[in-house]
Amino acid sequence: MGREAEERAPKGVGLSANVCYPLRMPGYSVGLPRLHKEAGERRDFLPPLIEFLDRVGAESIVVEEGYGSGMGVPLSEYLAASPRCRVGTLAECYAQQVVVALRCPDEALLRTLKPGTTLLSMLHFPTRPARVRLLAELGLHAVSLDSVKDDLGNRLVQNMASVGWNGIRASFGELAKTLRDFFEPRRRPIRVTVLGSGAVGGHAAHAAIRYGDPALRSRLTRQGVPGVEVTMIDYELTGDERYMLTRLEHTDLLVDATQRPDPSRVVIPNDWVAALPQHAVVLDLAVDPYALDGNPPSTKGIEGVPEGNLDRYVFGPQDPAYDALDPRVGHRHRRTALSCYSWPGVEPKPCMEVYGAQIEPVLRALVATGVERLDPDKGPFYERATARAELKYWRKNP
Repeated sequence: MGREAEERAPKGVGLSANVCYPLRMPGYSVGLPRLHKEAGERRDFLPPLIEFLDRVGAESIVVEEGYGSGMGVPLSEYLAASPRCRVGTLAECYAQQVVVALRCPDEALLRTLKPGTTLLSMLHFPTRPARVRLLAELGLHAVSLDSVKDDLGNRLVQNMASVGWNGIRASFGELAKTLRDFFEPRRRPIRVTVLGSGAVGGHAAHAAIRYGDPALRSRLTRQGVPGVEVTMIDYELTGDERYMLTRLEHTDLLVDATQRPDPSRVVIPNDWVAALPQHAVVLDLAVDPYALDGNPPSTKGIEGVPEGNLDRYVFGPQDPAYDALDPRVGHRHRRTALSCYSWPGVEPKPCMEVYGAQIEPVLRALVATGVERLDPDKGPFYERATARAELKYWRKNP
């Protein structure tokens, strides 16, 4: 006899009760395709998720040929995790009732999904209006992992610590090249300005005090090199031009960790970038896209920063990526900039250990009740959270 799968709300939420689901909810088929993005994108879910899907009664689990190979996980470990798991083609993965992929598939792949398919992915509804329209047009039950939130609006599927630490570590690596006396005991403290005071900004500030690398911090401390000064600027203060220009003049590392209420408005216009010292480094942790023709339009918080990915996320001032930007984006003033679609993906396996554990209760809620019967106001904690992340609900309550 198998154990019951018990779901509990995280501490501090206060609006849920313990709920027991039956062990097996048979009848669902699940496809796990590879992401087919840039070469550096190696994130596939790990075998423990296959074990979980087996426990909650997936009738068939199809993983694409080569799944896990980018992280050194052999297919044999996936097959050993469940007798219901088999290897299939990309098309077979997309033919299942539930398709699970960390990043949103490209449009051509989305169009291969049958109407009524449940797609579980990071869909970023608020900043991808064209994607929202396409998903609705295709008749999909799209559940956006980044929109799965508790009753107080806190994200339940996230890896904010890795966003902050991976981005900060890479940025200090570049600053060590541009700031000539970086390793010298006679230098002044390094000055970091973090725009935004939410979860990402908090992790970025914590990482920055430690150079994003505790081993580097210990080395510099032993050598008597001064440390790091971090200033966090709340979003409302960024509109004060006089204050911001003075702040930028005294900034070695500028970090965008804002969550803007209006993604069409920049936080730092490109003209303000001129106030930064020549050696300064700019780090984009918000990673909002340039979608100037969208409705509403969207732009990056720091104007002129190129859009990076896991293959390439460092851009020197002379990088051709600046000239390739939409001409409506100001990019005359440039500094070394770092931007990556997904900072957690820099370390793929630890990233997927986190995401795999976090999506289990989402998948359980999905298959226990069925996406069409989820209620955002009633029922178990994760059913409510998952319902609020489904496309139809989100379009009514953006």
